[in-house]
Amino acid sequence: MSEPATEEVMGALARAGGQDCARFVGGCVRNTVLSQPVDDIDIATTLTPEQVVKALETAYMRAVPTGIDHGTVTALAGGRAFEITTLRVDLKTDGRHALVAFTDDWARDAARRDFRFNALYADRQGRLFDPTRHGLEDARAGAVVFVGDPEARIEEDALRILRFFRFLAWYGRGEPDARALAACRKHSGLVDSLSAERVAHELFKLLSAEDPRAAVRLMASSGVLARLLPNVSSLQRFEALVEIEGGVLFSSDALIRLAALLPGKPGAGREAAQRLRLSRVQSDRLEAALGAEPALTSWMSPRQTRRAVWTIGAETFRDRVLLAWASSDRPAAGVQWRALLPIAETWPAPRLPLSGDDVMAAGVPPGPLVGKVLREVEAWWIDQDFPDDRLSLIERLKAVAQGMAY
Repeated sequence: MSEPATEEVMGALARAGGQDCARFVGGCVRNTVLSQPVDDIDIATTLTPEQVVKALETAYMRAVPTGIDHGTVTALAGGRAFEITTLRVDLKTDGRHALVAFTDDWARDAARRDFRFNALYADRQGRLFDPTRHGLEDARAGAVVFVGDPEARIEEDALRILRFFRFLAWYGRGEPDARALAACRKHSGLVDSLSAERVAHELFKLLSAEDPRAAVRLMASSGVLARLLPNVSSLQRFEALVEIEGGVLFSSDALIRLAALLPGKPGAGREAAQRLRLSRVQSDRLEAALGAEPALTSWMSPRQTRRAVWTIGAETFRDRVLLAWASSDRPAAGVQWRALLPIAETWPAPRLPLSGDDVMAAGVPPGPLVGKVLREVEAWWIDQDFPDDRLSLIERLKAVAQGMAY
């Protein structure tokens, strides 16, 4: 928040509307209070969107009207984006969209925000403003509490149901706010009206938290999770996976956690990917992680492990090992599952050091038979544990070629 680019943006706004016309707001303030990293810089201002654009252009910065009808302009400075939004009030909402009016009243702007610790503001000098009078207290206590009436906030935007659980996963401590949880449970059906893209965005953020287990349990018990992922029947594998990740990966992988929530049956990954409209890359990885062939066991030999890694790829192998480990009912097998991972992470899977030209040089005429011979040699090469011996491969190639009629 004190980087030169940030100062440039805040300075440009101040020159246009005075020192108190712009304040930092939301997550950047909350995370600063909590001494946590700040990813995005959001700025609230009394300037109108048109005035914001003019102020930025006057300072030779690029202004992008990303959501100008709702008062939002994105400033590009120093290689990063700053979202600048005019203070506003909601005139009409339908659970997905809002008709807004601009204002210069900071308290009214705070009253339309989702949670009290997201309604914290700070100026360039670091002075903190807490219009709800509870935002700072909530942030320090890990309390996720709606601004005002929880039901009214949810009816304004149903996405706030998912945001409630996401913020619980990231910042919540102790018992969740009873009124908020009751409102989420009562209005859980409203998430059906949300776009798949918005749902997926929030779900992946939630699953990226260090330990989202408690939040996901609450989503399940309140009926929200079933709205997002109807096929979820148990949280046991998901909870075990989070525990495993903490001791093995030391990082959070939202997609494999999503896979752990899904049943291990054909099509479950593709169905969830379609429901959430995931990218092709995400969809393919999810489906591959839930695949069943080749079967993996904790007692696989290094040779069998290399064969599996070569067959399905290192990423899919790792994903399936983690899911199988999390599904295991024998805790002692964890040591064996863990031992499989280094091979996938460090073994440089080789390529067959032969080509179609080599096959034809052995006397096989051009055509389908070239591929057939190459596949036969490749199967032998894999079975021999990928020997790096081209001479042996050529000898094998000659033997296969001679044994086939053409």
